[in-house]
Amino acid sequence: MAHVSVMARVSVADARNWQIFSLALLLTYGVSVLGFDQTLFNAFLIIATALATQWLCSRTLSGRDFDPLSPLITALSLCLLLRASSAALLALAALIGVGSKFVLRFGGKHIFNPANFAIAVLLLSTDAAWISPAQWGSRTWAAFLFLCLAALVLSRAQRGDIAIAFLGTYIGILFARAFYLGDPLAIPMKQMQSGALLLFTFFMITDPKTTPDRRCGRLVFAALVAALAAYLQYVYFMPQGLIYALFFASALVPLLDRLFPRDRPEVRFTWSRPVLN
Repeated sequence: MAHVSVMARVSVADARNWQIFSLALLLTYGVSVLGFDQTLFNAFLIIATALATQWLCSRTLSGRDFDPLSPLITALSLCLLLRASSAALLALAALIGVGSKFVLRFGGKHIFNPANFAIAVLLLSTDAAWISPAQWGSRTWAAFLFLCLAALVLSRAQRGDIAIAFLGTYIGILFARAFYLGDPLAIPMKQMQSGALLLFTFFMITDPKTTPDRRCGRLVFAALVAALAAYLQYVYFMPQGLIYALFFASALVPLLDRLFPRDRPEVRFTWSRPVLN
């Protein structure tokens, strides 16, 4: 019966299915074409640990049926972004990320995007883990493919507003900074051509379960993350600014939900019934 329950969840028309397909395709492309320094063993270990953590926490902490979709998204995101000096740290990241959904909760939903939380914790606590934003290069057609896949996901998850608000604010800051410094426009154009930026925008900050419920709250949240990320990157020269910005700003989501409550408190986003208000 458990097997039937899992298969039923996987077969339902769910935005997460498109996310998994897109992320898996991007990972395959990155490893086979772009030469990502991610081994098959490490990828298998991350995925297996994420699924095992979801299964264990579902049985012991939530009492809900095992749902493989969410941990698969977390695991694939970690495979794409996170690198470490040992496989044990990668497994720990999967454990921390998926486990955080069950432990760090407020108002009926988890606070942090699991992959973002795991990456931020490892970056802050050890020098043996890092992210590789340069691994994507700046191939225009590859970025276009990335954007198209992300748009497909957003059409189902209904969080295009936060992606547009974030990119608009962040790109605006890049061009304003270039204008202020007298830099040629080629510099912000180059900074925009980042697969890691698109991955963050369309698969991490747009997580419907960890963003504000109301659209106006999401727009404020997106602008805050963009401003904080740019501040960390270009004032403190922290290449992980995007990860840290989302990590710290996520703690403000409960406050934004209180400041901008939903029109109908009983209606909240679920994967089977997307809500956009």
